Amino acid sequence: MTEFAELQREFAGAVLDIEAAVPAEVRRESGGVPSRRFAVYRNNVYAGLIGVLAGRFPVVARLVGNEFFRALARLYIEREPPSSAVLLRYGASFPTFIAEFAPGASVPYLADMAALEWAWHSAYHAADAAPLSLQELASAVDHAAGAVLILHPSLGIVRSPYPIVSIYELNAQSGAVPPTQVAGAEDTMVARPRLEVEMRRLPEGGAPFILALKAGRTIGEASAGALQEAPGFDLQTNLTGLIGSGAIVALRPGPGR
Repeated sequence: MTEFAELQREFAGAVLDIEAAVPAEVRRESGGVPSRRFAVYRNNVYAGLIGVLAGRFPVVARLVGNEFFRALARLYIEREPPSSAVLLRYGASFPTFIAEFAPGASVPYLADMAALEWAWHSAYHAADAAPLSLQELASAVDHAAGAVLILHPSLGIVRSPYPIVSIYELNAQSGAVPPTQVAGAEDTMVARPRLEVEMRRLPEGGAPFILALKAGRTIGEASAGALQEAPGFDLQTNLTGLIGSGAIVALRPGPGR
């Protein structure tokens, strides 16, 4: 590693570590260590990263208020600074951080909301893929139970014991934060099969069914697993919803066919 590259590495590390000293090589023209100027630079970097997180998790920020969110985000940045100059994936562990952050317990669905907003962000930036046409799906109906569905690369599932989509919809709008009823679980599918990211509440058993499909299980296997978790699971309802969402991009025979 060159001397300049080593200085860059040390400088970047010190910027993101509030307890780190100013790198010894950094000097003022008049001599001495520019501690105050370095602190300004460090604060600007933190402010920029807090802004990234606020833009990525706007409903989380709205639920707890700006002051609390900025403090939360700053602690997250201190613990998990960016590992890459490309910030597209920064914040992936924010939901886990929130779940372990004791002061956030007063908003028990906060980590799930962060997971939902991260799923939205991931879906927005996922690869494109064309949904399978209804004609192509209809042609495979005779072998449906043994078929494997290939789902859209943007598709994600968020499960919550709280009505997470309802809370999101109430707080994504502008204006005063409305009162929120926290009752009932909601499982959500997030995907961008076309131009816009869509969130869909899933019927009973929908989450384990789709997660099994994502794992490469056949429709029959995924259905059987969903029934074990949710006795009220209805295959037709869930499959119709999945087809209507445009989240199926390919279909292939299952193993041994």
